[in-house]
Amino acid sequence: MSKKRAEVACMSYGQYTNWDKESKDLPELVEITDTIEARLGVEFGYILEIRKGKGKTLQFRIEHPPFKDDEGKVRPPFEGEYFINSNPHQFYLGDCIWAPVEDKTGIWRMITYLDGQIVADRSFKLIAPVQENLEEDIQ
Repeated sequence: MSKKRAEVACMSYGQYTNWDKESKDLPELVEITDTIEARLGVEFGYILEIRKGKGKTLQFRIEHPPFKDDEGKVRPPFEGEYFINSNPHQFYLGDCIWAPVEDKTGIWRMITYLDGQIVADRSFKLIAPVQENLEEDIQ
């Protein structure tokens, strides 16, 4: 008897409202985009829907521009695992821009794996804020 394969679909990607990791609620989509203005607190990433995946574990990796940690060492990519506990299940992979903002600009690549296979792979380009938006942040 063959085992059913999990089905993964990207529901949305881009900029989202701030996300509380402790909440079961996922962030809400603000804008579908691959280009994100690098402003303090901006949340970006993607939401996947996984069907027939209950009991499996997702692996994820976030590759980012070369910024340094508190000790002055270049931070490695962020990696982790996530257990799928329901069917269907929605999963958010993303990040929120923190200070200093300047070293966060560049390409951020987010990859999700299931059963050793890439099921989602999207890159976001973080750019310096547009001048008119900077003025809005100041006011």
